[in-house]
Amino acid sequence: MHSYTGIGGRATIPVLLGVALRVSRLTTNPSPLRPAGAGDAKSRGSPAGGMRCILEAFVGVAPGAARATAFDYRTVSAPAGDPPCQNRDMPDSPRAARPVAFAVFLVVAGGLGLLAAFELSVEKVLTLADPAHVPNCNVGVLVGCSTNLASWQGSVFGFPNPFVGLMAWPVVITIGVALLAGARFPRWFWIGLNAGVLGAIVFVGWLIFQSIYVLDVLCPWCMMTWAVTIPTFFAVTFRNLREGVYGANPGARRVGTIGMDWIIVVSAVAYAIVIVLAQAQMNAIPRVLIDLRNLVG
Repeated sequence: MHSYTGIGGRATIPVLLGVALRVSRLTTNPSPLRPAGAGDAKSRGSPAGGMRCILEAFVGVAPGAARATAFDYRTVSAPAGDPPCQNRDMPDSPRAARPVAFAVFLVVAGGLGLLAAFELSVEKVLTLADPAHVPNCNVGVLVGCSTNLASWQGSVFGFPNPFVGLMAWPVVITIGVALLAGARFPRWFWIGLNAGVLGAIVFVGWLIFQSIYVLDVLCPWCMMTWAVTIPTFFAVTFRNLREGVYGANPGARRVGTIGMDWIIVVSAVAYAIVIVLAQAQMNAIPRVLIDLRNLVG
């Protein structure tokens, strides 16, 4: 066994490799480590100053000074009279806190939306395979899936609407998981996500109108999709306003902050509007209770 230790008990080979890497970087980017505040050309491009910083950063010893036991990799202490060395490649500010609540919401909402899309897709396939098949979500006269799945409104794009959910909701889940893992996305990404959920809320609003005013039916899995799409739209939109995605306007940021704090109330108001419309047009509440009573009894 051989001991590969060198200066002050440090491993010599790793130190030499680190120094070699730093020196190679100097050939393309002169003085990445340089004395802070050296604004003149002489101190900025001084080979001696650059070598002192390299030795101090990798070995822990400044020329003519005792070995330091600990140092800041961004601002390394220097001997008296010499300016400190700064590594401009490393950030001075700490990373922003992870949006845990927002990320968890995206995962949960995406999971529920994916479940609803999967169940509707399965029922659609079974119905196509056997026209006599009765979907398990048919609860009664008002509450059921058959009417929606068989209508042209259920295949607006030429294929069953639930297939859209099978493609879209995994994206929402993935974004939530990525945020939990510490991922950070650029501005264009959040604008694209906001455009996606805007399209989703418009489409869901149209489907709600068709269910209440045209088809006269309430599909359970469809209503779950409505229930998660509405707060997802509000959450992404308020988040983008709060974070300044659409500009640093203080008013927009304030709206986003307040909206995120009151998102449960805002979503509840949207649910209440749908319930009121359904009750006014369909007398939905008594009919739903009758369907549930028949299902249990």
